[in-house]
Amino acid sequence: MEITLSVIKADTGGFVGHTEVHPEMMTTARDAVDEAVAEGLLIDAHVNRVGDDVALIMTHTRGESDTEIHGLAWEVFQSTTAVAKRLGLYGAGQDLLSDAFSGNLRGLGPGYAEMTLEERPSEPVLVFLADKTEPGAFNYPLVRMFADPFNTAGLVIDPAMHDGYEFEVLDLHQEQAIRLRTPEDYYALLMLVGAPHRFVIRKVFGRKNPIVGAATSTQRLSLAAGRYIGKDDPVMMVRCQSGLPAVGEVLEPFSYPHIVSGWMRGSHFGPLMPTAVEDATPARFDGPPRIVSLGFQLKDGKLIGPRDMLADKSFDRARQIALELADHLRHMGPFEPHRAGLDELEYTTMPELMKRLSDRWRPMEV
Repeated sequence: MEITLSVIKADTGGFVGHTEVHPEMMTTARDAVDEAVAEGLLIDAHVNRVGDDVALIMTHTRGESDTEIHGLAWEVFQSTTAVAKRLGLYGAGQDLLSDAFSGNLRGLGPGYAEMTLEERPSEPVLVFLADKTEPGAFNYPLVRMFADPFNTAGLVIDPAMHDGYEFEVLDLHQEQAIRLRTPEDYYALLMLVGAPHRFVIRKVFGRKNPIVGAATSTQRLSLAAGRYIGKDDPVMMVRCQSGLPAVGEVLEPFSYPHIVSGWMRGSHFGPLMPTAVEDATPARFDGPPRIVSLGFQLKDGKLIGPRDMLADKSFDRARQIALELADHLRHMGPFEPHRAGLDELEYTTMPELMKRLSDRWRPMEV
């Protein structure tokens, strides 16, 4: 039986500011998905959070981009928005770009990643939830997981992994896609996904066994809305073991924090700090950006778990390094490279600023 795993996340109101989700919003979301499980729309569901984002993790048999599943998520986020408005929470409904649902969530604001799979005898899956960053934040760890033998020993010592993987990469500005294979396309892959504000890895597939290994959300709020309304706060799911990277190999890229775009007002670069769920409440300069990982065993569509994977003490050093990097970058204040470059701001605040200053520019004297 084919199972679809859908992870859908949105910021529909922060408690306090952009730091956390109010408990009543979490209860509202859990009640809604529990009802959907009882009615048979979903096989199973789990609700969690990172920062000020509510995340719905759902299994079903309806396939990807299904109207009923996306419609359920839209209704849940409408309900949590209503709670946020009633409590006067910050940015109520921030990620909802429309008043009406149009059949699926494309272009409507919430971030979503989905994959359809045939369950293996043992099906470990890690779900990653990030806050205060963009979809391209997953480019670096995905390359490390599926293409870097210095991270993933299985690429060297597991014959089932020797044929490598295929990466589906999206160009978010030109709305086009390409598939690149490793190891032969490795350098071309790095050239593209090393620019994560434009090129984003959407899915990774096996080659010897052409199953889907990973899926990410690729929605960018500023490109959809035409103005800055918040960062995208992406999600990712990765299957592990048996011809795919082991659980430890999937988590290893987060042992040293990489620099991502987002943080305060979505306009600064900072370290992506791995944390336990209870610590995923970014407050310092609305950050640093956070990532959590929820581990599940999938069995007959049931979500056995979660385990809080990044709560492991072995990530304490990564957290300390992230704080030191945050200190270093914060000293730059409004200067690049702490502040995002103009190629990012041109989609958000730059048009308004240039309009306001338009009558003050003069020809340059030679």
